[in-house]
Amino acid sequence: MAEKPSIPKGTRDFLPEEMIRRNYVFDTIRKHFKRFAYVPIETPSMENLSTLTGKYGEEGDRLIFKILNSGDYLKKANKEALKNEDSVKLISSISEKALRYDLTVPFARFVVQHQNEIQFPFKRFQIQPVWRADRPQHGRYREFYQCDADVVGSDSLRYDVEMISLIDEVLSDLQLKDFTIKINNRKILAGIAEVMGISDQLTDFTVAIDKLDKIGEDGVLKELEAKAMPSKVLRMTKELFTLSDDKSTLALLATWFEGSEIGKKGLEEISYVFEASKKAELRNAKVKLDITLARGLNYYTGSIYEVVSNEVKMGSIVGGGRYDDLTGVFGLKDVSGIGISFGAERIYDILLELDRFPEMIKEGVQLLFINFGEKEARYCEDLLRKVRREGIHAELYPDSSKIQKQMKFANGLGVKWVAMIGENEIKNQQILLKNMITGEQDEVDFKTMINTIQH
Repeated sequence: MAEKPSIPKGTRDFLPEEMIRRNYVFDTIRKHFKRFAYVPIETPSMENLSTLTGKYGEEGDRLIFKILNSGDYLKKANKEALKNEDSVKLISSISEKALRYDLTVPFARFVVQHQNEIQFPFKRFQIQPVWRADRPQHGRYREFYQCDADVVGSDSLRYDVEMISLIDEVLSDLQLKDFTIKINNRKILAGIAEVMGISDQLTDFTVAIDKLDKIGEDGVLKELEAKAMPSKVLRMTKELFTLSDDKSTLALLATWFEGSEIGKKGLEEISYVFEASKKAELRNAKVKLDITLARGLNYYTGSIYEVVSNEVKMGSIVGGGRYDDLTGVFGLKDVSGIGISFGAERIYDILLELDRFPEMIKEGVQLLFINFGEKEARYCEDLLRKVRREGIHAELYPDSSKIQKQMKFANGLGVKWVAMIGENEIKNQQILLKNMITGEQDEVDFKTMINTIQH
């Protein structure tokens, strides 16, 4: 008995209706990328493993899909590592390439490699799949698309504000009506660690407070205690958690940062972003300070963004931030950049759950010509060409099967309109046009049929 076919966990097949919806999401995002003057690029699905390793932290490195070397990869394997079952040391000897983990690091490599062919500031967008060896769950897949927009070659905070406007335009156009753009600044986190006296434990501190939504205040404080943080840290963290609005949080931080230059700089930057965002006439976005937001600290150096829907419980649907020297790891120093990434998969799931996909995009074949025989089919083929040139998605049934079978085929495709043309219709240059939803039908001429379907 043949084995039942399957696909790897965390991956998906997409049926035609699903692809129509997915393309609606991609096309909407792409449309606004272009309106904001970003230009498209593409990078390979695989990168050299050395390009990706060390850019996402220890956890990120574990989630990179490695590609075995071609041929007899064990021949050049580190024999000692193989014997000792040391997978970390073994990987470098049997794998030189990997599937890309995100689009940001490959973009940094791209900028360095093509620095003499592009003009700075360089604004690019990229819509391609990425892969992560993560545990599959709702809204989290091992293969998924990212839709990125980045600016490199400028440290202007205007681009920080532009990212907020871009997020608002895209998600509002996708009919999301209630979402929050949470923002923070790496310099603020560094300032907090400095005044707490734990600059050398910044990562431990931010990892703990970033879990606030998952484990609550008591859980965060217990984790800080477990990491042997001083009592001063626990006291100041509690004080941060008692503040419920941005104004009081910023006021408290201003008093804390009297002796912290990096903290003051972070406050200055985030205050500018807040004030400028108020003047940006945002459509649906709420902009809120989230002092616990610490994503991407391995390369973010300024603003940090994370967007969540307030209508559906889901993980972040957009993320990003400013990185002042990401290209430095590839030899190009002092090139500041900022970027965001739309999680198209999660946005798709939210739109589906909320039933926000427009009716118009749910149509595949709009019009089906019924096949009554060879003579009628040849006549319909001429009309079919004209209909398609009018922008209508149309098809002619391939053979003269029973009408019942052809109608069942139309229903299976979700076709709204069926055109029936027999000898009398050919003679009178008329078309019997049937609405498959209402069941109504009428004899019309070609121009009326086009107008009816298009409107």
